[in-house]
Amino acid sequence: MNPEDRNSTRPGDFEPLAAELARRHNRDLLLQLIRLRQPLSRADLARDSGIRPSTVSVVVDELKAEGWVVEGGSVARPRGRRPTMLSLNDRIGVLVADVHPRRAVVALLDLPGRLLARRIIPLASQPLRAIQAMTECMSAMRAEHAAMTIKGIGVSLPGRIDPATQHLVFAPNLNWVNLDIRAAFEERMKLPVELENDANGCLLSELWFGRMQGVRDAVLVAIDEGVGTALMTNGRLVRGHSGMAGEFGHIQLDPAGPLCGCGQQGCWETLASSSAALRYYAELAPEAATPDVTGLMHLAEEGDPQALAALTRQAEYIGKGLRLLTASLAPETILLTGEITSLWSIFGKVIEANLATNLLGGIAPRLAPAADAESARLRGAAVVLLQRVIGQML
Repeated sequence: MNPEDRNSTRPGDFEPLAAELARRHNRDLLLQLIRLRQPLSRADLARDSGIRPSTVSVVVDELKAEGWVVEGGSVARPRGRRPTMLSLNDRIGVLVADVHPRRAVVALLDLPGRLLARRIIPLASQPLRAIQAMTECMSAMRAEHAAMTIKGIGVSLPGRIDPATQHLVFAPNLNWVNLDIRAAFEERMKLPVELENDANGCLLSELWFGRMQGVRDAVLVAIDEGVGTALMTNGRLVRGHSGMAGEFGHIQLDPAGPLCGCGQQGCWETLASSSAALRYYAELAPEAATPDVTGLMHLAEEGDPQALAALTRQAEYIGKGLRLLTASLAPETILLTGEITSLWSIFGKVIEANLATNLLGGIAPRLAPAADAESARLRGAAVVLLQRVIGQML
């Protein structure tokens, strides 16, 4: 073959690809409109999407045949036919697990994102035993909701997942790195499984459920046992090489600080995490019983001076880390999840003040708490699975 022939293109070479991309775009847009504005009619979809009515009907019929959308009920209009309304099929469900170092939240969600069942279970340190406990809980939920069609399992993890292999490649607070987690779940449950970093899951939840309309550049910071970040640039989630984009929690703020699970000292998460707040409280109140994070929040709400001081110190370090993040990425919005956001009226001001100190350009991003962290991680894990099985482009 002539080398020039290999590199040449002819009219029509890209037509099948272009047609498939257009089909996926239309499917994605219409499903998103149904999700955000249900119930609505085919005419509403054509008007709101700008897609031709004939194309809308083809895509809707496809989604109905696959079971994602149901049609039922009608509304009266001043004249003309009464349109039949479209909604997501709430008989479709997804099993999800939000994994932490010593516990997991296992839940069942329907397609519109409603929580149908939820349980907190302790996890053994040995990963296969932990996965067995989660899958046993999922099997019980599946049996209790036998009328639901379960499409798969989404798993939220406190670490980075390689999007190409779905292997956990970095998780300093969870010793599961050398395990094929997806295969372990799929072998037990016989369902498709998708893994996602917990911060990415929270950001995907915000996008999927329409709470970030018009925002193109954003960062979500998840404050928990560690500190995780998810990045969105120009409307797209940034994963980076091997899924490692966003590990700001392991940027060193204090070389003489506490030892981090990654092996460094003084990483941002050792100073700004919920674990750090509990350490500060133990230092300030050595004679007091050590609370959990929820208990620490309760003490602060009751006006306990040591709890307030510990959480203030945590908030200061959150703000200092956000300065580095803002200088690096210049996001228009920063969302925070974690227990500390439950007392946003007190500690949000501390975070904002430390973020604004010596800020490059003098313009701070909009800072706000995201949705409840646990529900966001659960919904985010479900979203990742649904993107795979529905074939969406988000």
